[in-house]
Amino acid sequence: EKVYKLVSFVPKGKVITYKKVAEIANIKDVRVIGFALNKNKNPKKIPCHRVIKSDGTFATGYAYGGKRTQQQKLINEGVKFLNPETVNLKQSLFKVPFNLEIYLRVIFLR
Repeated sequence: EKVYKLVSFVPKGKVITYKKVAEIANIKDVRVIGFALNKNKNPKKIPCHRVIKSDGTFATGYAYGGKRTQQQKLINEGVKFLNPETVNLKQSLFKVPFNLEIYLRVIFLR
């Protein structure tokens, strides 16, 4: 639930990394984020296609059509790319507002 709540805040045209989600959710193993997103039952509400690797590339196991589908969804939302395989993190990384990050960290401690 932590992962889904956080990912639901990522706006269209932006991405977040598995590592950042794990950091905010206080989850030590980044792979847990991927496992959780793979089980996402509501990808329209929880936009798991907006979660990528820290180097700007896609994980291989995008559960809703593979990485080409994930890439196309991001293109359609206006995410900027350095090349077809790599998101331009300088332009498209979601910078979690400080107050939102604090709020999420506090509720995740409960």
